[in-house]
Amino acid sequence: MLCVFTIGAGVAVAQLLPGRLALWRPARVIAAPIAGSGQELSAATGAITAPPGVTMAGLSRALAPVIGSGALGPAYGVLVTDLTTGKVLYSLHASTGYTPASTTKLATSIAALKVLGASARFTTTVVTGASAGHIVLVGGGDPTLAAGRPPAGDYPQPATLLDLARQTAHALRERGLRTVHLGYDTALYTGPGLGPGWSADDVATGNVTVITPLEVDQGRLTPSGRPEDTDDPGNFRPRATDPSVQAAAAFAAFLRADGITVRGAPALVTARRGATTLASVSSPPLSQVIQWMLEESNNVIAENLARHIALATGAPASFAGAAGAEESVLRKLGVTGVQLNDGSGLSHGNAITPAALVQLIGLAASRPALRSVLTGLPVYGFSGTLADTPGSIFYGGSGPALGTVRAKTGNLETVIALAGVAYARDGQLLTFAVMADKLKSLPLAGGALAQIANVLAGCGCR
Repeated sequence: MLCVFTIGAGVAVAQLLPGRLALWRPARVIAAPIAGSGQELSAATGAITAPPGVTMAGLSRALAPVIGSGALGPAYGVLVTDLTTGKVLYSLHASTGYTPASTTKLATSIAALKVLGASARFTTTVVTGASAGHIVLVGGGDPTLAAGRPPAGDYPQPATLLDLARQTAHALRERGLRTVHLGYDTALYTGPGLGPGWSADDVATGNVTVITPLEVDQGRLTPSGRPEDTDDPGNFRPRATDPSVQAAAAFAAFLRADGITVRGAPALVTARRGATTLASVSSPPLSQVIQWMLEESNNVIAENLARHIALATGAPASFAGAAGAEESVLRKLGVTGVQLNDGSGLSHGNAITPAALVQLIGLAASRPALRSVLTGLPVYGFSGTLADTPGSIFYGGSGPALGTVRAKTGNLETVIALAGVAYARDGQLLTFAVMADKLKSLPLAGGALAQIANVLAGCGCR
């Protein structure tokens, strides 16, 4: 009787489910390369049933008005596949490389998770200096490090110089020291702090700061010029031009507030090998850092992750070394069609194909170790760069895409891109990438990408 009751209850609940939810099938994502148009790839295990609904002809008809509108300019590429089978449902110039803008961060995320692991953390330390009474603040490349305490509602909660100073002050008092000289070490990275093709305007417009292993709040400043401990992606004030100096000065101020006298201004030094660690703080795990980066398209986080990829693979921790290391890691994962000059996408010299972006999304969906890339993507109408916010070029109003499309955005002056996953009307999961890099109107192109997202999410498209 209990079995009969349980079965009956299950049938009743299933009948109450919304149509879309009832049609949902857990995706089994292939790891093989994308098939040619009209081909369906076999899965690694078990038979794959044919996808319900979307056909090549139906999707082509649905997309034609948007693709043919001219909003994407003369140079664009599009690829849509079934996430479960890998079947190509729509392909247009999908093997051509385009300037990817911030969709570059998909490549950086995948490579970072592959070589560092989702639980990796980045540590900022204070060590003993070259002589008694000298200490050194050593930058460990934590791109989320804050100066003071962030608001309790910020997630994830970063490490802070405030905590580091408290630990340091305690360690100094235990050693009988109340007066010190402070140095700071930025030797972890090499090369210039601005990437190939970047300009000082990128700093002045609040897009990025000089890349260094020691900085706080991604160089974001309050109107008074102090570090902005609130995570505010809408802050487009000029960022710190010398973030390491700013971080060291903030640390010195916290030490003084804890009763430690700091003589003179902090000095740039190199910490002694084997120096004793007095205190340390660590970032949130990489999985959370990647979510932070993808949701708000954080350029400083991306560039630091690229440096850590270089360090983990034995390459120089410079722009060139990081770009080469990323490409090497991705090739080993079977991803081709990626040429990089930086890790954030600010460089116009980057080139990625729509096929490569779709492949990166597929890797994130199919490998648990990379899954935080997929779960960290902005949600259409709700979060990050896809949220319904004033001035958003990607949000085109409520429609089928609302809450059912997760994607990484990218845009520069004449460049736009969108790559992610759409949950179609009949429960089918679609992977897509749309790229264009010779735009005449960025807002017009943003509207077109919003239309494409809504077409995919609302598609029966038989």
